Amino acid sequence: MDVSLTMWAVTIAGLCALIAIDFLIGRKPHDVSIKEAGIWTVVWIALAALFGIGLLIFSGGQPAGEFFAGFITEKSLSVDNLFVFVLIMGKFAVPSQYQQRVLLVGVLIALVLRAVFIAAGAAIITSFAWVFYIFGAFLIYTAWKLIKEAQSDDGDEEFEENKLLKAAERRLGVADRYHGTKLFVQQHGKRVMTPMLVVMLAIGTTDVLFALDSIPAIFGLTQDPYIVFTANAFALMGLRQLYFLIGGLLKKLVHLSYGLSVILGFIGVKLVLHALHESGVHVPEISIPFSLGFIVLVLAVTTVTSLRASKKQAERELAEGRVEHAEV
Repeated sequence: MDVSLTMWAVTIAGLCALIAIDFLIGRKPHDVSIKEAGIWTVVWIALAALFGIGLLIFSGGQPAGEFFAGFITEKSLSVDNLFVFVLIMGKFAVPSQYQQRVLLVGVLIALVLRAVFIAAGAAIITSFAWVFYIFGAFLIYTAWKLIKEAQSDDGDEEFEENKLLKAAERRLGVADRYHGTKLFVQQHGKRVMTPMLVVMLAIGTTDVLFALDSIPAIFGLTQDPYIVFTANAFALMGLRQLYFLIGGLLKKLVHLSYGLSVILGFIGVKLVLHALHESGVHVPEISIPFSLGFIVLVLAVTTVTSLRASKKQAERELAEGRVEHAEV
């Protein structure tokens, strides 16, 4: 796509306006209900769909297909990231009424950092076509690693703070309790961070690690920086509401890692084929319609098998409980 600076400015201004509206709606700390989370999840998905339809009308089927494939992939990877967000919230014992503020600012930090990653990635692939081999190999490796982690079934996983976060805590100090939504307070004559700021930084910086998977993945579907950025933006901005909507369902998506590994492996192969094609090797390239259909099919199958497996597990545990009760 030939996107002018004016179009970039209008798009960024529009996204900033949506973020501002989201911030104003959630400015008062409160427990987010399932109804509220559901309504706003639908709103964000509808806005993404309208944007994709706009691309279809004004730019054609190819950019629209790339956007929808990228958006669905990024959204799926974001759902997997929610597992880590749950661990972070538990690690820092974030009060329920403050969790939406934490997620809002954390996701905003993540969006800014991803914009930097996208700009760097776009510059690299423009100058060095061979980087697609690296991206492809990395995604295939990540897919294999996801399968190994899923098979390990480690139920005692805990969040560990990264070095940057630990350094900030040592240098600035951290208050011993939450002070509402304040980010800094005076304690013993010294200005220190509150746990609220620490957990926001934890979510924002942790997303950098997620970007190492998601950015190469979406570049495997499109090399257009505008589509990469907007797909990431729409996927991230609805993440706060999605956290509250499916928080209780996350444990039931037992096969999600397998589904994501298949998708990442598929995109990795697609990137390698694209790199070979760019090098003059006559190999088949995977089309965007096929990619979009494959991603949707894998997610649908993963969701259905996950829910069935969770249901069978619940029935098994219930039956075992009855047996133990009868023996007692």
